[in-house]
Amino acid sequence: MKEIMDSGRIEAYLREYQLAETFPKPLLTHLRLYHFEQGELICSKGDPAAVLYVLVKGKVKVFTTSAEGKTIILCFRTPLDLIGDVEYVQDAEYLNTVEAVSPVLMIGISYRLLRKHASIHPPLLQFLLKMITHKFYTKSISMSFSLLYPVEVRLASYLLSVSYDKSDEEFRGELSTYKLTDVANLIGTSYRHLNRIIRKLSSEQLIERRRGSIVVIDREKLSELAGSNIYEK
Repeated sequence: MKEIMDSGRIEAYLREYQLAETFPKPLLTHLRLYHFEQGELICSKGDPAAVLYVLVKGKVKVFTTSAEGKTIILCFRTPLDLIGDVEYVQDAEYLNTVEAVSPVLMIGISYRLLRKHASIHPPLLQFLLKMITHKFYTKSISMSFSLLYPVEVRLASYLLSVSYDKSDEEFRGELSTYKLTDVANLIGTSYRHLNRIIRKLSSEQLIERRRGSIVVIDREKLSELAGSNIYEK
């Protein structure tokens, strides 16, 4: 994580996402802009939570670990979204792990300052309520249905999510074959079955295995297979 000292960019993002009136004026000078590299963790499940992050550029992956030690993908998020909002309201540790899929920019504000000003600024409370309720609504849908889709659809959705980012047209990610065991866990299948699906999609020329990585070579057909992308609905 690197802090970017540029108040002008913060103001530009606030205007872009119509947030200029959301934060009370005393808080504006305390907003910070943070840059996360691809693959960097924004937060880890169980860590103390102290900062509310506003995702303004890039894509992040949200996943969790069950009591049995299994890691499951929950969703991918793009702007505008919040990290740490539920934890702020509940005064709790981070509920999930969040990782940058592409280069990411976040506006951050400490909980301490939020608690000092939020209660006297209704627009900020309304913004938090809107974002949190939307998050729980979409989470209930994704958790209920994502594992019901065929593995082909889950893998296609995952590959598209880690390979493309609408907010950064230059970003073209690829999946390391060294992480296939993790991917199998994330999308809820076995390593052996995942390899079978990879071979199938390779034979159909949708993807290609290259020196330690899997690359999408036919985005259009892979998108048709994924439908509406179950991880980014």
